[in-house]
Amino acid sequence: MMSAIRFFGTASLLVSLLASGQSHAQPDASLSPRLSVPNRTPKFIARDPARHPVQELAFLGLTPTSSVIEIWPGSGYWTEILAPYLHDHGRYALALGDINGSHVEKAFAKPPSFLSQPPAAAPYDRITLTELAQGHDQIGVPGSADIVLTFRNLHNWMQQGDVPEMLAAIHRVLKPGGIFGVEDHRSHLPGLQDPKAKDGYVQQDYAIRLIEAAGFRLVGTSEINANPKDTTNWPKGVWTLPPSLALGDKNRERYIAIGEADNFVLKFVRIGQ
Repeated sequence: MMSAIRFFGTASLLVSLLASGQSHAQPDASLSPRLSVPNRTPKFIARDPARHPVQELAFLGLTPTSSVIEIWPGSGYWTEILAPYLHDHGRYALALGDINGSHVEKAFAKPPSFLSQPPAAAPYDRITLTELAQGHDQIGVPGSADIVLTFRNLHNWMQQGDVPEMLAAIHRVLKPGGIFGVEDHRSHLPGLQDPKAKDGYVQQDYAIRLIEAAGFRLVGTSEINANPKDTTNWPKGVWTLPPSLALGDKNRERYIAIGEADNFVLKFVRIGQ
């Protein structure tokens, strides 16, 4: 079933997400200062030391002319960064979950709250909203995107059991040679990977095998979001750690001292025609 493509902002926005940037262009030298955008949410700014947005986006090959789709943006940490950066010369789409889908999809069905009252002003007025959820096989014109990004969502797709379908839709929308950037919580537990990733952690080798089996080739890994303090063995899984702190006040200071989870960052290119 083809997903509906919805629009946010000006009617002149191109559905195709076509952009003049090349998939393998060098990162913009001005990336760091241009990400210091005004009026960012304070709680997002506080997470920058753990998430290293400038380094991560540079590693993944972002340029101001890139055509970018972000899958399941959640609260909008990356939206506040990517929307102004791509506003003038690039294209930026958010692929949401399905409000009528599984409970996981419903959690990602709404755009970030600061986009919920259209019409949005710049830099959010040129964002495209589309959908990537179970049963939806198209998130944009095939072969139109330079870069597809997803941050800490692979474990969600594993939980709902539709990783092949989600990856197939991403493969379809990317240009040949286009970049697929994936960040998620890295498991260090021995033994076989839980295919449902119920603790929110994914073994890095397992993630690579899943994604390469869907028509991608790994071209780079980054340790910018590594956290050796994270043993990945917690009472409430990854949600024990910040920012969720699922145990509330119990051992709160201990978990805050550990910090956010150990995360891998993987860079793939789409192979095939």
